[in-house]
Amino acid sequence: MEKTQPMSEAGRRIVAAAEELFYERGITAVGVDLIAEHSGVTKRTLYNRFGSKDRLVAAYLDGRDRRWRSLVLAAVDALDDPVEKVTAPFEALRTWSAGNTRGCAFINALAELPDPSHPAHRIATNQKLWLRTLFEELATAAGCQEPTTLATRLLVLHEGALATQPLPLDTLPVSTDLARALVRAGTPGPR
Repeated sequence: MEKTQPMSEAGRRIVAAAEELFYERGITAVGVDLIAEHSGVTKRTLYNRFGSKDRLVAAYLDGRDRRWRSLVLAAVDALDDPVEKVTAPFEALRTWSAGNTRGCAFINALAELPDPSHPAHRIATNQKLWLRTLFEELATAAGCQEPTTLATRLLVLHEGALATQPLPLDTLPVSTDLARALVRAGTPGPR
């Protein structure tokens, strides 16, 4: 994530409209005309603030990324037991999922924007890599054996729960229980 300058009121409205439209309809299905209309600004204002649709998509994902990381870190910080902290991102996902019914915006973006040089693709990729690194750091702090392998397994479980969100299944409780079992199995001593 790169540092951004404070955003104007119009800029915030543009990003809010873009977030709603991109998440609900898809990035490639939404044009700047629709975003400008929904945000109550002219196309010229949109382009003056963001320069391009690609940069607006990046701003949308950057904002979601910042909110997601904040939620996850708050869930981690709320726990005292290092072993419980390892699965805190699953609990954060429970909260996050309540208002996000179309699955993961980052997975959706990666599917729509396959070019690795696209600024939004990089943000989506970095979000996933950050979560894997966090799992590894938490597993290491908890004394788990093979924290790198465990982190990858936890990421796969977490992403699977996200990917199945739009289905009429509730996979998060099962994924969370499996994550806790993996962490307990990798932690020396009684659990």
